[in-house]
Amino acid sequence: MIADALGTENRNAVADSTEPRESARSEQLSQWLLGLVNSRNYGKLAELRRPSISHNAHIEAGWFDPERRQVFEQVAFLFAVYHRGAVQPSRGYGSLGAAARRIGTSLGRGPDDAGASRLMDRIVASRRPPLRHLQHTITRLRSCDQQPPSWSRLADDLAHWTDRQARIRYHWAVDFHAPPPRTTARNYNATTTTTKDTLT
Repeated sequence: MIADALGTENRNAVADSTEPRESARSEQLSQWLLGLVNSRNYGKLAELRRPSISHNAHIEAGWFDPERRQVFEQVAFLFAVYHRGAVQPSRGYGSLGAAARRIGTSLGRGPDDAGASRLMDRIVASRRPPLRHLQHTITRLRSCDQQPPSWSRLADDLAHWTDRQARIRYHWAVDFHAPPPRTTARNYNATTTTTKDTLT
């Protein structure tokens, strides 16, 4: 029993020590991708947009972490899809669930947009990383002129997709359905006062 406990402790210690290393490699991938846009390397970005063919650019993306090569190639593909024709690179922010919340129009975004909700339902129902649905999400964000998810975080999340303890799909769903920031009474009063002042 003590041996089991020690074994679990050792496994947790190994997991804790590998996570920062994995995140550092994901960040290196993100920096490399951002550099392709900054340097106007449209040839490599075009190669990355062809997911079914292994080009030098795909192989180079996988060099940052050979153990997560497939995930890194997928993230590089999604990055290139988002940055088609872009002059400035976007680092993105938040999880893919939080990014999907930004999809929609002035009439409604995220859970208030039927298309975004259907897309998110398909993503969180997938047992394997759903590249086709992720591509659709990134394309929608681009067409809505909204920020993408953090590319380094996306790489980390997809690498732990099947990890039950990480619960990536659950966290993405929570981020997607998170309530909007509440307006405090103080902010509301300030708004009404400003409106009244402009009318008089």
